[in-house]
Amino acid sequence: MKHKDAYTVAVLGATGAVGRRMVETLERRNFPVGELRALASPRSAGTRLAFRGAEVEVQAVSEAAFAGVDIALFSAGASTSLEWAPRAVRQGAVVIDNSSAYRMDPDVPLVVPEVNAQAALGHSGVIANPNCSTIQLMVALHPLRRFGLEHVSISTYQAVSGMGQTAVDALRQEIERGDGEPTVFPVVHQDRHVPMAWNVIPQCDVFVDAGYTKEEMKLVWESKKILDLPGLKVSPTAVRVPVLYGHAESVAVRFQRPVTPGQVREILQSAPGVVVMDDPSRAQYPYPRMAEGTGETFVGRIRQDLWDDHTVLMFIVADNLLKGAAYNAVQIAEVLVNPAQA
Repeated sequence: MKHKDAYTVAVLGATGAVGRRMVETLERRNFPVGELRALASPRSAGTRLAFRGAEVEVQAVSEAAFAGVDIALFSAGASTSLEWAPRAVRQGAVVIDNSSAYRMDPDVPLVVPEVNAQAALGHSGVIANPNCSTIQLMVALHPLRRFGLEHVSISTYQAVSGMGQTAVDALRQEIERGDGEPTVFPVVHQDRHVPMAWNVIPQCDVFVDAGYTKEEMKLVWESKKILDLPGLKVSPTAVRVPVLYGHAESVAVRFQRPVTPGQVREILQSAPGVVVMDDPSRAQYPYPRMAEGTGETFVGRIRQDLWDDHTVLMFIVADNLLKGAAYNAVQIAEVLVNPAQA
């Protein structure tokens, strides 16, 4: 990408939960935006979004809207990305896509800047933003690969905002109503709804093969691609919990040799993007409310497996809409405009 003092940036899906945070993150990170184009479906056209003390009017997406765009941040779903990413690229934009549309395409880089920023520079017009639960896992695991990553067992505790603003509103309604009855809430299946308030649902996304959900398999497939470790074993369980923002993960990592919690803690304390919160004597450990509104990945409860000195357990938390989506996408854009930081 040709260096400029300012870039024309488009955000597709600008009125959605992640799209709005993309706009906010561009401002907060002082990204060199010369012109911001907020794009969405025709029904959202005319909405106004705050940006740098002014307002930007949302336009209906069209191919012409990408003319002259340098970087396009997409957060509008896989089908929309498949339709509009090629058109945006044809207009000269580099697309950073937050959907699942291109993540496992072998010709599309799947990027977490703390892990594989250099991969972003090898794009052919599209760069994929990984799944939210994968991103925070990668930030914590990558610094530890010097010990030889062998097997990762992970259970996620995922906030309802991972399903969009409709799910956030539905959970709020259930809590306010207080009767334990489900709203029209897309937790399980389109024709079966269960209450989310005061509940835990062992299903994120649809079931695919062998009893695993698509969300669980994303952790498997994406981890292998990002870390470039095709032989890595990943055993996932993804769970939806009645939390609005912030995903948590209980992770057991088996290394190829004995590793102590002290070694893990020491490395993570100097790892980019990681904040270690790990002092049980003072009840210091990560939780979703701690991560809300930040771009960091918090790690704590670092301890040895009781039966295996090759295995260390930890608890990982991040804001799923920021580090898990918008913040990571803007970080990728920063790599594009400043390749030296890769």
